[in-house]
Amino acid sequence: MNTEIYKYLFLIIYYWKSDVAMASYLQWMSQVLKEAISLGGLPEELHDLIFKPERVISVKIPVKMDNGKVAVFEGYRVQHNSVLGPYKGGIRYHPDVTLDTDMALALGMTLKNSLANIPYGGGKGAVKVDPTKLSSRELEELSRGYVRALYKFIGPEVDIPAPDVNTNPQIMAWMVDEYSKLSGRNVPAVFTGKPPELWGNPARIYSTGFGVAILAKAAADAFMGGIEGKKVAVHGFGNVGSYAAYWLSKLGAKVIAISNIYGSVYDPNGIDVELAISKPEVIKDVRTYPKGQKSNDTDVPLFVDADILVPASLENVITPEKVERVKAKLIVEGANGPTVPEAEKLLYSRKGFHAVIPDILANSGGVVMSYLEWVQNLYWFNWSEEEAREKLRIIMMDNFKRVMEAWKRLSDKNADKLVTMRDASFALSVERIYKAMKLRGQI
Repeated sequence: MNTEIYKYLFLIIYYWKSDVAMASYLQWMSQVLKEAISLGGLPEELHDLIFKPERVISVKIPVKMDNGKVAVFEGYRVQHNSVLGPYKGGIRYHPDVTLDTDMALALGMTLKNSLANIPYGGGKGAVKVDPTKLSSRELEELSRGYVRALYKFIGPEVDIPAPDVNTNPQIMAWMVDEYSKLSGRNVPAVFTGKPPELWGNPARIYSTGFGVAILAKAAADAFMGGIEGKKVAVHGFGNVGSYAAYWLSKLGAKVIAISNIYGSVYDPNGIDVELAISKPEVIKDVRTYPKGQKSNDTDVPLFVDADILVPASLENVITPEKVERVKAKLIVEGANGPTVPEAEKLLYSRKGFHAVIPDILANSGGVVMSYLEWVQNLYWFNWSEEEAREKLRIIMMDNFKRVMEAWKRLSDKNADKLVTMRDASFALSVERIYKAMKLRGQI
């Protein structure tokens, strides 16, 4: 499966193309923090305390290539905030990453982990590399070299990395092995997202999509009388989208449209999701699905007559120009930042529209399952796949209920302006960080 559409954050662009784009993102993030602080009635100085990272680490990683030459790769780890617990966030391999990118992503993880109500701060790591151009041996050496460079700064009670863009359970296995060798003992809790054979949990691979499905059901129960028979369109059939579609179909919904980078499939009678995900050729190109109406247009799921839309591909796919054609009354964000802020305001102003369940809440299943894996590793025992999945469901449902209560409370308090579920999510996240800082005497 395509694991590049794998995780968390809000309005993060996975592939930054310029410093200008990142600067505008950081400005937007700064504004989001200010609004959340204002909405919660918190002190203005909290902005700078949260916005700036605690530690930034830049490393060089020399790797002897297959041709005998030595290449030097640039790596980062941003340890953003630890007031709620150890730094937590993924490691991505991509040729376009920058330190600024990593800093923005680390801040996002601080806010996401806070909202998820788990005992983590935020962090993020990256290596500037195109992993598709490395052999397996070179990739392993790079991964182990990254751990050697950061060994003194990470650990199961200090900083716990995980997979992200272009990294996977195999890379986590190499990394935990290298850290364990340096420590002289097995230390499985230092990384999450590991293979089940090396202290991971089988539920981790689909946990983000499962969490999206659980929140889609919760929202459908709250706004639409239940999920049974509701028509769902999924934009993006990678790791998150395919598993979200699978679990939604298991919960009684009818998936009618899917898409990936090559095109889309639409079938008003319902797509057999189990059949679709069982075929590697469909995961690669959904147009090879044996039924339904095929199209080269990747945006078909955005505009079909569906009750629920799950954007699970890339950022900024729902723009103001597209809002009029979106028929769904409920949007559950599986991707990071698929809904442009201006488009979100237009959606909420539309009669009959219920809500956008924001990415910071909806796609947090991956980091919540990472937390469960970490707990397993610390205590040297394993929950079964079913037990871990049920614990994830309970945590996701509790988070949804807290956000719904905050949304109502803040909407009543600010009756003169639009308060979205995203606003409520950010306000809750910042409030938890503020309380922890205050109790510690940091503010």
